[in-house]
Amino acid sequence: MWNVVGTDTVAHPGWPIQAGPLRVRAGVVTLRPVRRRDARDWSALRLHERDHLEPWEPTVEGQWRENNTARAWPGIHSTLRRHARAGVSLPAAIELDGRFCGQLTVGGIVRGALHSGWIGYWVGRRVGGGGVATAALALGLDHALGPGALHRVDATVRPENTASRVVLERCGFREEGLLRRYLHVDGEWRDHLLVARTREEHGRGAVASLVASGFARRV
Repeated sequence: MWNVVGTDTVAHPGWPIQAGPLRVRAGVVTLRPVRRRDARDWSALRLHERDHLEPWEPTVEGQWRENNTARAWPGIHSTLRRHARAGVSLPAAIELDGRFCGQLTVGGIVRGALHSGWIGYWVGRRVGGGGVATAALALGLDHALGPGALHRVDATVRPENTASRVVLERCGFREEGLLRRYLHVDGEWRDHLLVARTREEHGRGAVASLVASGFARRV
């Protein structure tokens, strides 16, 4: 089970959440625990990138500005930690060259015969095209499908989100089908593609594949 270690760190036993570093074209990418003190950086990025993020994110109650102020972060952080403590979610911050630039979450974790979860991420527009999202997703996927972790990880993506589909494909996800009117996004119920990866398919891992292809290198 993923659990909380200390007061501000989320980890998997035997595998610290500090994942990376992995160098890509944009710089050095790492994953680390989300922190209460991320409030200012998280809010500044979310507010600045509204036009880039909002069209792709599920509809939530309230206004974007209110939901993404620094004052909103402590409550969000508390919820993320509570879910991590319960073993149903693993939240992480994405850093580029030591600076907060997005988030990654492994959520919907179910044990037993299913032993699966989903993975999702967002990054700021300024790092788009530099390999940051791909590196972060590879690091998160290797953890989620690592020894003693999950057997299967799903992701969903809108068919028209070409950039995200490329990221998922580079990390080895395969398409399984189309989910009709799956999520309410940007004012409408939107179709999403379902993609997945299992431990049997994962081989040496997503990071190893990126390194072998020359897309990234370990630091």
